[in-house]
Amino acid sequence: MSDASGRKGPLTDIRLVELGQLIAGPFCGQLMADMGADVIKVEPPGQGDPMRTWGRGEFPLWWQVCARNKRVVTANLREERGQELVRRLIAEADMVLENFRPGTLERWGLSYEDLAKDNPGLIMIRVSGYGQTGPYSKRAGYASIGEAMGGMRYLCGEPDRQPSRAGLSIGDSLAATYACMGALAALHHRDKTGEGQVIDASIFESVLNVMEATIPEYTVSNYVRERSGATLPNVAPSNIYDCKDGIFLVAANQDTVFRRLCAVIGQPELAEDERYKTHTARGTNMQELDALITDWTKTRTVAEVDQLMQEAGVPAGRIYRAPEMLEDPQFQAREAIIETPTDEWPDLKMQNVFPKMSRTQGEVRWTGVMTLGAHNEEIFCGLLGLSSEELAELQEKSII
Repeated sequence: MSDASGRKGPLTDIRLVELGQLIAGPFCGQLMADMGADVIKVEPPGQGDPMRTWGRGEFPLWWQVCARNKRVVTANLREERGQELVRRLIAEADMVLENFRPGTLERWGLSYEDLAKDNPGLIMIRVSGYGQTGPYSKRAGYASIGEAMGGMRYLCGEPDRQPSRAGLSIGDSLAATYACMGALAALHHRDKTGEGQVIDASIFESVLNVMEATIPEYTVSNYVRERSGATLPNVAPSNIYDCKDGIFLVAANQDTVFRRLCAVIGQPELAEDERYKTHTARGTNMQELDALITDWTKTRTVAEVDQLMQEAGVPAGRIYRAPEMLEDPQFQAREAIIETPTDEWPDLKMQNVFPKMSRTQGEVRWTGVMTLGAHNEEIFCGLLGLSSEELAELQEKSII
């Protein structure tokens, strides 16, 4: 439904209307926009998405990332005329994305059934804390709650303390990624049949789906995983080790890799020692083995350990923050971080579009647009055919 208009990527013929806010919905929209889709983000007039004010440091820069490549319009979805305006916009789209509490769109007269009357091939992407059905569906749900319910929070942190939270809103990002994957699969189905459908992606189930074998381990063996801090139980050596000038991560838990590590640290006999010879034995004697490795690493610098590990083919690496990422040659060679200067922030850099595609690579065309409703005239007049007088009236009455 969309004119490519200079966009690059595999989705340049797709238009998506984004009604969500904060992270879970908008990150899905960001992924789509990164791949070339024409994403039109609808925000409430006068206030916009709260993400416009989020971020750490001196400036709220998160908006620059999560709203990149999106056109932004305003519409008051609590007013009937705002609902009608958005209904007309969705009629011109391939997908609509939302992450309101379940039932909200229905109260606004924007249910899938109503929207599909005008657009039978419509794909609706719904992201929520608990999903659209079930006894918890109407509850408010944020990433932290979904991460806890999905089992991730319990496993994070040290065993002698309360569960920790990951330093990122991983539950939101997982839900958005699963939602995007489901929408692309639905698009493939529509290409074959012409049928649209609803994608129902909950945060707690998105977390659940990366929880490895925690469920079958319990149902078969009555085994419940516990917090283990910086290591994984029975996986050794795979830990952070002290060096003379910092810390370094080594992951040599596979038998053949462990042999190479033993040779590097000058103790090849450890590979034949019954305490460390097998994966199971190393896991049982993890603390003793980590102490032996630390005795070696702490006599060398991080750079020395890094070089020796790479030469021996032992998986290992430094623990990066933003400064290290920007300086690393692998990041530079892959263009994993790109310069996206704006008038306000000429030094702005951010992560690039991912994954890389050999024929239809997307790109960051612009960062988050700061002006609320910047594309109102372009969308409402150019796409929907409103007159300048109608646009002015809607603005005067705070519909847009």
